[in-house]
Amino acid sequence: MNNTLKRLLRYGLWGALIFLGLFVLLYGYISLRYSPGYMVNEIFRDLGTPYDYRVLPERKLAASSDPFMFTVDDTREARVQQAFQTNPAITDLDTFLADTGTQAFLVIQDDMVIYERYFMGTQRDSIVTSFSVAKSFDSALIGIAIQEGYIHSVEDPITDYIPELAERDVHFQEIQIRHLLMMASGLRYNDDRLILPEDDNLTYLFDDLRHLALTETEVVGSPGKTFVYNNYNPLLLGLILERATGRPVTTYLQEKLWTPLGMEFDGSWSLDSEASGFEKMESGINARAIDFAKFGRLFLNDGNWDGTQVVPTEWVAESTRDYGLIPEDSIYYGYMWWGRNCIPGTKDYFAMGNFGQFIYVSTGKNLVIVRNAESYGLDDEVDAWSGIFCEFSKSLP
Repeated sequence: MNNTLKRLLRYGLWGALIFLGLFVLLYGYISLRYSPGYMVNEIFRDLGTPYDYRVLPERKLAASSDPFMFTVDDTREARVQQAFQTNPAITDLDTFLADTGTQAFLVIQDDMVIYERYFMGTQRDSIVTSFSVAKSFDSALIGIAIQEGYIHSVEDPITDYIPELAERDVHFQEIQIRHLLMMASGLRYNDDRLILPEDDNLTYLFDDLRHLALTETEVVGSPGKTFVYNNYNPLLLGLILERATGRPVTTYLQEKLWTPLGMEFDGSWSLDSEASGFEKMESGINARAIDFAKFGRLFLNDGNWDGTQVVPTEWVAESTRDYGLIPEDSIYYGYMWWGRNCIPGTKDYFAMGNFGQFIYVSTGKNLVIVRNAESYGLDDEVDAWSGIFCEFSKSLP
């Protein structure tokens, strides 16, 4: 072996050892700075997919003993296909849905399922996950808690319920519950860090989300001024719900929504860890598409469920209005609901989650669309699917 090759091998070995040493130091530092459990999730667990519910701990949701069943009218399927296929990008609806990574797709109009398809090996009783669709459930639970007197007002400072935040920084006292709901809390959300974990990773992978929300949040702006999609906001809402109601958030969901809406199947809410037992407020409701549709039906009917006011009517209106923080003509944000300016004089709004989970409500057409998926399958993630749904609702009689 010549000297040049020996030197190259020596330098390569030293380089590998230096890289390994730096990795160990960084791993150790981040483990101490945050938690070893977080680093295990970050490096060794394949999390961040629509199938995380299979490996994450969970708190169960029980099916209703008196399930609500939608009427099915498959005679209108051709009309649904024709209305979607007025879009030049869609020549065949079933093929389009399969090619874009769709798992479940439901169209419900006038309380009737008029189109129902499943792909990617799923069927009607397959579990699908919410990702950020869960945030719209969070919002509804806040509205119910206010109605029941557990929370005084949406204008309450969050420090009324989480006083230890004010001990860290008095500026937390300026943040109201509504600022969390509007994604305008003024809290830091950094997704371009060089060495330290990005906030998006922390809020999804951390193994004690209560601790994260209490210790890692930082006020960097004035609340109510700027829209920043920030997953610390739903974590803080979860803490408020937990403390105000005196029960786990899943239990409150079961009592106030899951049972009253007649959910046909069991579900669950994924937790950060067994030890912490805190709901992944930003993402983790797992259910069947047909049961997610019932949440859309509830809001379509202004929070009323067959004569019972489950969510206050005024809360539905507040949750789905435009607060003017997104400088776009077509899209807006309410209280953890997205909105779309579609049919003049009516409201279209939607719950949306990563990989293209949607509960889309068109009040002008008495319509609910549910999509669950493995991927968005389209560019311009927020605007593309909601635009397709908007154009469809315009085309549907």
